[in-house]
Amino acid sequence: MARPSNRRPGYSRRAQYGLFFGYVTAVSGAAVALLLLILSAVDPNGFGALKGAISDATLPITSAGRWAVDRSSDAGGTIGSYVNAAGQVRELQAEAKANQTRLIEARALAFENARLKRLLGITERGAKPVAVARLVSSTGSSIRRYAILNAGYLDGVRNGMPVRGPGGLVGRIASAGAVSARVALITDGGTIVPVRRVPDGTPAIATGTGDGLIDIRALGAENITFKRGDVFVTSGAGGVYPPNVPVAIIARTTRESFLALPVADPAALDFAIVEPPYQPQVEIQRRVLPPAPGQ
Repeated sequence: MARPSNRRPGYSRRAQYGLFFGYVTAVSGAAVALLLLILSAVDPNGFGALKGAISDATLPITSAGRWAVDRSSDAGGTIGSYVNAAGQVRELQAEAKANQTRLIEARALAFENARLKRLLGITERGAKPVAVARLVSSTGSSIRRYAILNAGYLDGVRNGMPVRGPGGLVGRIASAGAVSARVALITDGGTIVPVRRVPDGTPAIATGTGDGLIDIRALGAENITFKRGDVFVTSGAGGVYPPNVPVAIIARTTRESFLALPVADPAALDFAIVEPPYQPQVEIQRRVLPPAPGQ
């Protein structure tokens, strides 16, 4: 027959000993507490000394516990700081990207303002412009080089008018429609511009080559040579183009020709100015005759 599973403590010696020592511990604790209570009432000084001794005895344990708590707090703070630092780094990186975007936008605005100021300076110093319009396209191949301007004869644009940008001469109006016009660029094979070298004023002729370059030829003397880096501006000879507008810079020299790059690149221009044809003012000095006798 199987033994019952629920047996009383009296059937186990180990359980009896455990119960006995539990009673002894409880009674001892109560007795000690009673003695401490009586001691605190009868001899407060002695009770204070006893508390000091107990405090001294438990000081290492208390210090060790406090150290463990502090280290745990420091570890938690370090982990929290690391997590916060990662978040702050991400915030700083996002802020840096935003600042970089704003910096690029500010530089673009500064460039645009400088370009518009140059255009404004041209309109203030020179003749009153006919129109300020956008260059919407330009040809990049073939010997004929043209650009399309979004202004036409309704805006006052006429055939033959010079076109310039902030940097220099762009070309000449080849044909004008109602709201658009075709500009023959200075690199076009049929464009010829009277120029002079800066600063000595040596006269020359600039002719477009049709491949993005300009051929510079000296006038009147075959032994005149140009060198790389020479700058040429319009001379104003023959009218049409106003004087002192930058045209080209010598980039390559050969035995038979001097090839230059245009100062104003139409592919890099947004806006251009259409001006009236230049008309040189001829000063006529009239001789002042003495009055006739009797007058």
